[in-house]
Amino acid sequence: MLKIENLTKKYGDKSAIDNLNLEVQDGEIFGFIGHNGAGKTTTIKCMVGILEFDNGNIYINGNSIKDEPLKCKKDIAYIPDNPDIYENLTGISYLNFVADIFEIDKKTREERINKYAEAFEIKNELQDLISSYSHGMKQKLVIISALIHTPKLLILDEPFVGLDPKASFTLKEIMKEMTKEGAAIFFSSHVLEVVEKLCDKIGIIKEGKLITYGTVEEVKGNESLEEVFLELIKDEK
Repeated sequence: MLKIENLTKKYGDKSAIDNLNLEVQDGEIFGFIGHNGAGKTTTIKCMVGILEFDNGNIYINGNSIKDEPLKCKKDIAYIPDNPDIYENLTGISYLNFVADIFEIDKKTREERINKYAEAFEIKNELQDLISSYSHGMKQKLVIISALIHTPKLLILDEPFVGLDPKASFTLKEIMKEMTKEGAAIFFSSHVLEVVEKLCDKIGIIKEGKLITYGTVEEVKGNESLEEVFLELIKDEK
């Protein structure tokens, strides 16, 4: 579903991403971890077509994000780390706006909006202006908007920030449900316990380079993911 080949992104002389290669198959949850400034968000923004990159390519469902960006964007949903949405709209207006973009028919969108609004417990607030929402409510709304068109690849950047424990549990259950139906999920997180329990594969990035990549068992062995992560990212003396 996702294939990144020799991805390089530079800012001047500095390589934010340095020759990155990885794959995520249908039905997999992939955890992407690294310290602040390691290149996680830059990689994600390249994946979803926000940032251009210098070398390499990114394929989503066999299509190049460089050459066929619209085809790629029809197959993905992206949830950024900071939900920046149209605050002068009501919640339901925003969800209908997103559904219109993906040409979701009235009956289907209503079913999906009701399903996820009930799951995240914001159905009663959908008529309110987004400007009145808390950070957590905005995050829930963005998650619902990402699920409306049943993406084949769900891309999340720190998705659990701002969510209460119940909403975090709901999102994790939805992620598992999606992969059972064949979707792929790529997410970055600093919550290593969640990554360890939820993911099929993990990649650790340091200074723009992928320093380890594989199944959870291959990456952590007999240690905890936290112990492995701290050992791998520590500065060499």
